[in-house]
Amino acid sequence: MNATWRGTRQPPAGPVPNAPARFDQVLAHARADNRAALATYLPAGYPTQAQSLRILHRLAEVTDVIELGWPYSEPSLDGPVIQKAAAQSLAAGFRVRHLLESIHSLAASPASVLVMAYYPPLFRYGLDRAAHDLAQAGAAGVILPDLPIEEAHGWLSAARSAGLHTVFVVAPSTHDARLTRICSAAGGMLYAPAVPGITGSTGPLHPALPAFVHRLRTVTDLPIGVGIGISTAAQAQAASRIADVTIVGSALIRAIDAAQGTCQQEEAAADFARALTAGLHRRDTPRAAA
Repeated sequence: MNATWRGTRQPPAGPVPNAPARFDQVLAHARADNRAALATYLPAGYPTQAQSLRILHRLAEVTDVIELGWPYSEPSLDGPVIQKAAAQSLAAGFRVRHLLESIHSLAASPASVLVMAYYPPLFRYGLDRAAHDLAQAGAAGVILPDLPIEEAHGWLSAARSAGLHTVFVVAPSTHDARLTRICSAAGGMLYAPAVPGITGSTGPLHPALPAFVHRLRTVTDLPIGVGIGISTAAQAQAASRIADVTIVGSALIRAIDAAQGTCQQEEAAADFARALTAGLHRRDTPRAAA
């Protein structure tokens, strides 16, 4: 599948800005529409590279942001669902060129692309090389769930040189001074966990989540994304009332896994994302802060 967009939802009119600016624009459009943006996560190359591309393009018809995973064999934040999907991609022959191909193929779609990557594969690939190649492919930024701010200088330097956003996953236990440091280094958005622990939870959202998002808003003007543990449309709607971006991964992969046949998987992914978007408009709440 090439970079020519043939979906039903069209990209914004006018010149396409660079990828980070485009990400900012996508979120701004969602705010103007008085809704949270929807981000959906899928490991690159899952279940196979060819099928992954087809699913991603169907998702891009519905989703504001594609969070594209760089498959890794030792993911510290991911639960069984994403671990299995990443392992399936690796077993099918995933290579970094497949990730870059996937990003590039979405360049003309309406969706913006963030890459979710663990630090070890980035380091092995080469930080400067990774930042350059991801930016050239059309990624807006990289989510790094396992890189402490105290050890982030090398990556941040490479990302800034390449023009990439760096999105940090921020734990509620983070003390104020460290939180301020993270916010000053981050770009694009901050990622707030909806539940403690690893991805794939099917339980309730943490009751302290609204207070944590409010705390983040007191120290940064960056948009806030909420993910990790959002498994239903009702939870996505609840997250949308406090966040700028609602992020869903494991539940989407479950929906794809439950479908039989390649065409059915593509439709299952699009249908699942479409069901989530219906609840993301804030009809009876104030417009979210930028």
